[in-house]
Amino acid sequence: MTDTVAAGAAPSDGVKQPRSVRVVLLALMIAMMLAMLDNMIIGTAMPTIVGELGGLEHLSWVVTAYTLATAASTPVWGKVGDMYGRKGSFITSIVIFLIGSALSGMAQDMGQLIAFRAVQGLGAGGLMVGVMAIIGDLIPPRERGKYQGMMAAVMALAMIGGPLVGGTITDNWGWRWAFYINLPLGVIALAAIGVVLHLPRKRSQAGIDYLGVALLTVGITAIVLVTTWGGTEYAWTSTRIMELTALGVASLVGFVFWQTRAAEPVVPLHIFRSRNFTLMSVIGFIVGFVMFGATLFLPLYQQSVQGASATNSGLLLLPMLGAMLVTSMVAGRVTTNTGRYKIFPVAGSVLLIVGLYLLSTMDTGTSRLTSGVFMAVVGLGMGCLMQITMLVAQNSVELRDMGVASSTTTLFRTLGSSFGVAVMGALFNHRVQDVMVERAGALGSKVTEQSAQLDAASLAKLPEAAREAYQHAVSSGTHGAFLLGSVVAVLSLAAAVFVKEVPLKGAGPQREEAPVAAPETV
Repeated sequence: MTDTVAAGAAPSDGVKQPRSVRVVLLALMIAMMLAMLDNMIIGTAMPTIVGELGGLEHLSWVVTAYTLATAASTPVWGKVGDMYGRKGSFITSIVIFLIGSALSGMAQDMGQLIAFRAVQGLGAGGLMVGVMAIIGDLIPPRERGKYQGMMAAVMALAMIGGPLVGGTITDNWGWRWAFYINLPLGVIALAAIGVVLHLPRKRSQAGIDYLGVALLTVGITAIVLVTTWGGTEYAWTSTRIMELTALGVASLVGFVFWQTRAAEPVVPLHIFRSRNFTLMSVIGFIVGFVMFGATLFLPLYQQSVQGASATNSGLLLLPMLGAMLVTSMVAGRVTTNTGRYKIFPVAGSVLLIVGLYLLSTMDTGTSRLTSGVFMAVVGLGMGCLMQITMLVAQNSVELRDMGVASSTTTLFRTLGSSFGVAVMGALFNHRVQDVMVERAGALGSKVTEQSAQLDAASLAKLPEAAREAYQHAVSSGTHGAFLLGSVVAVLSLAAAVFVKEVPLKGAGPQREEAPVAAPETV
């Protein structure tokens, strides 16, 4: 057996994998962790960064610049990989990410840090897409389920370990190492990918669809800014938000129109003729919507109402993340052994609806054990949905569109998370403000006039009456946010019911132009 990895070279089930495949998978998981871990590490380091660089008024742009660049570049990386080769585009994205990390660590003021974070985000846009698309090239769909547990483990490790690692690095080495830590990990991934991974070389005769890229970038940027600024920097009905909304809608309509005429469209619309692909995009959007909302408001509830420390609130997410990991591994193994998968998006959606509804019933008297059980139900639902959506989406397109399918599914999940944080956050903030006024009058209004989310230090300084009022307000706010999430998750169930169980292609060589599975048209 050769010591290099080629597309379609995965062995059949029950045959031990070559060492080279395992090396490449390890490198891919490292790259995936880089993409997921970064924002969570930086979030912990931000107070120290602001203390040294200043620029508090521009603080939000450190995250926004990264998010915008990641979202806007995601579909472009997928298309470039399809046109010019997956390995080259993936290595390029890692290099750009590492350059951005190094520059961010050397930033001398907030303006430089924001610019360098945008560079980092451009590279990050290709990391997740590259991982998913390369796995799609290497491993047939029937075998791909076995690796769901590995990817779910990386996600869980990033969510739990990010704040802990960020705090430890910042306290012991300084905030700049929160960026520099990416460099040795990235170099390891680069070395393994460069030496061991061998995929077919491609060279498209068509040029890149620059107009499509520009229209999509403007549209995505406008949408992300609306969801980021709406209700915080600007009122939802303000002129700026209305202008951005109009710009985003016009750009995306123009993008869809142009994709029907472009010689090599960034997002070929024919992939949406597959019913399963379209449904998986919808489910992915909803998973992003509810997952990031849950990971945002659960720690806030635990710190404000249940009295957990910032560190412990991350560890208290273990029931949700552990359940997600276990279910993802079981779902992957069952999918690999049977080739059947429809039960998982259906069951996952039901569990998500029930779990989010249970979370919405939490109040100031809910114990940590009870909230942990509720979180575990949500985790079971997410474990059924997280990787199955990507697997079915990839199984619904031809191999030549693997990168586009991966990037489009990733983009829908990213946009879902932006909308989820914005809409659930707006509902949360509004409810907190109302309850604070009801329970604490003018004092309550003054306490939350700057932000509906108070840190532990600010909460400790409040008078007893105001602190109790705030705990009730947070409980009421999370009730509204999770109840909305439960209602939105019903759309995921509706989409899952209409999924058609197209057989997953088994192991064995795959011709470049051969369809992975016969796409089921709408």
